[in-house]
Amino acid sequence: MDRYLTVAEVSAAARRLVSRYPGASRLRRVGTSRAGRPLEMLSVGHGPAHVLVVARPHPDEPVGAVTALSLAERVARGDGRTPANNPARVTWDVVLCLDPDGAALSEGVEEATAGSAPALERYFRAAFRPVAAEQPEWAPIESARLPESGALFELIDDRRPVLQCSLHGIEAGGAFAQLTDDLPGFAEGFHTAAAGLSVPVQHGTFDALYWENPAPGVHVLPPPESTGRLAAGSENIGRSTWCAPRRYGGVTAIVEVPMWASAWADDPSPHPDAVSALRGLSRLVRDGGEQVTAVLDKARGFLPPPEESAPRCVLEWMADGLYDLVAASWQPLARQAAAGAEGLTTAQICALDVVARRQPLRAAGLLLRLLSASDDPAAPSLHDELHALFTAWCADFARESGLRWVPVRDQVDLQSRTVLTAAECALRSAR
Repeated sequence: MDRYLTVAEVSAAARRLVSRYPGASRLRRVGTSRAGRPLEMLSVGHGPAHVLVVARPHPDEPVGAVTALSLAERVARGDGRTPANNPARVTWDVVLCLDPDGAALSEGVEEATAGSAPALERYFRAAFRPVAAEQPEWAPIESARLPESGALFELIDDRRPVLQCSLHGIEAGGAFAQLTDDLPGFAEGFHTAAAGLSVPVQHGTFDALYWENPAPGVHVLPPPESTGRLAAGSENIGRSTWCAPRRYGGVTAIVEVPMWASAWADDPSPHPDAVSALRGLSRLVRDGGEQVTAVLDKARGFLPPPEESAPRCVLEWMADGLYDLVAASWQPLARQAAAGAEGLTTAQICALDVVARRQPLRAAGLLLRLLSASDDPAAPSLHDELHALFTAWCADFARESGLRWVPVRDQVDLQSRTVLTAAECALRSAR
């Protein structure tokens, strides 16, 4: 399949799969979202070992839902010649969408299926990601209690999975994986899958700056007693749903694949001037955030209030220090580089460049959505002002990062093969 699917399409496809494999698969409701939408789980196989797959934990990352269906199909029709594909040994439990409320607010991201700057514009105009305290995997870190998080914790306690796979997708860069514990043999299979599909492996990533890095694109959560091990805001990561399988000896793999591959995601050469590059990226995210916030300041009087509008709530959260938090998280790297420590690579700067560009784009896309829906006389001119910035930023992103579209079928194939590799490794380790 070479397109993303909506939540409704995924649910319908899961029902068709169950009808084709009635003895091997079943679909059931495992929870209810804050807005009353169902949380559905597709299970394939009947083995005592469980692999739990979680799709669309972030609603603006549509690839995981298609991967979830692809994995279920592979297992349902599998020959059982590998442990992970043996229904007598393993049950695959696949949560089709962990955040259906957020997915409803991200309607339209499924249409981003081309490789140009206009495609970036379509994506960021449609994308919605809730504040951290309303992201089901992350909310427990913020001490927020969400029914979606609770449902996932209950599944983990019930299934006691040897492996949990959280299916994520990044806007641009390369593929990478984060592991809560090491999985011997995982890196080789992951690298082989990426090379076979010509998808770069991200050498260094913004999401795991201070995690252990045993192999390119593979990051392992450091032991709790380590210091300086996590980026700001993630110090309590042990509370997250990612770490819950550890209670039962299980491992979580967060599998990220890019929508657009960057030409420099896997470039290991030393960056010629990392200090200047980091300063520039800090300015980029702060200046972009300030420009969006300046338009927001002019529109606040007629926009719906945050308590009535999830996009407005996110905009206020971002304006309230998020851009500075992102930029400040890179200061230790800048100090190390200035002190003559081991320099950053081109790939590492590439990863941070993605973050610097996407934060203002996310905010601009949300604000453009609100301005388009407003009937206030001031809205059209503010929309035009922001839209000019937005289109210029998208064009600059595509050009400066050397972006190329990764076909959806390749994103899904890479994510599926990476999950299967992780499952094989986890099952070996569990013997």
